[in-house]
Amino acid sequence: MFSERVIALLAPGQGSQSPGMLTPWLEAEGAREQLADWSEATGLDLVRLGTEADAEEIKDTAVTQPLVVALTLLAAEELCRRIDLPTNLTIAGHSVGELAAAALAGVFRPIDAVRLAAVRGREMADACALEASGMSAVLGGEPDVVLARLAELGLDPANRNGGGQIVAAGPLDALSALSEEPPEGARVRPLAVAGAFHTRFMAPAEEALRKHAESVEVAHPVRPLLSNFDGGAQDDGAEILRRLVAQVTRPVRWDACMATLADQGVTAVVELPPAGALVGLVKRGMKGTKTVPLKTPADLDKAVQVITEHAADADTTSETTR
Repeated sequence: MFSERVIALLAPGQGSQSPGMLTPWLEAEGAREQLADWSEATGLDLVRLGTEADAEEIKDTAVTQPLVVALTLLAAEELCRRIDLPTNLTIAGHSVGELAAAALAGVFRPIDAVRLAAVRGREMADACALEASGMSAVLGGEPDVVLARLAELGLDPANRNGGGQIVAAGPLDALSALSEEPPEGARVRPLAVAGAFHTRFMAPAEEALRKHAESVEVAHPVRPLLSNFDGGAQDDGAEILRRLVAQVTRPVRWDACMATLADQGVTAVVELPPAGALVGLVKRGMKGTKTVPLKTPADLDKAVQVITEHAADADTTSETTR
């Protein structure tokens, strides 16, 4: 009996962006036409933003979210031209990356994912302007001690990322107090974001996104799709969309997603572009797991190789159990 190896495909979220990140992908087959359609759907010039805009411009939440989702899906299409994705593949996305992940799992069309990301980003940016708030990464420390300190200050654990990282969110004065007196064994790093994402501060954005989502047609996922709600795999398209909307005001439980990946026996992950952040968390939280950050088309061969190896394992296991 062979031991099956399992692979996961990961879609990154906001904060992974960098100037010019779209440039190397523009030569992919149909890339410019695809981006033209998505630009029209979002009212944004995604090509200019992904090739010419500086770091300050693409830091804008209203720009970052659709741009990141568009790049992720564009690269995924190129990957799928080179290899059929195996059945033993789990898909997961971090925060806004969940929209790209859902499209990759067949829940809705890629253009719907990019359009939802544009609405989400725009409405979250507007919500940030209503009340001053922010986010800080808390690195290290015992999780229970960190969570207790956040509760004491009235802060929310907006992102529980695993690998010794919890992101605190809430009022700016409370975040300042956290920096002045961090939890024992931890250090605090303020994040350059517009507001307290994944908290009650984003309630107006959740409501606006829900109204837009009513017109999106959904299907059940064709591959296992993990949810940031609790790390569990979801198989109902309508419930997945409901969760994607509600996630705007709920904590991102990436730690729970990684726990599920470990329970599934995942031995390798490929992170779609703009890659880097999630493979870093996997390296710290799932030690020994092979990681492939797909940053440019030059990395496609590595991704294809690791997917091929795991697909071959799945086929061999299937044969031995017939």
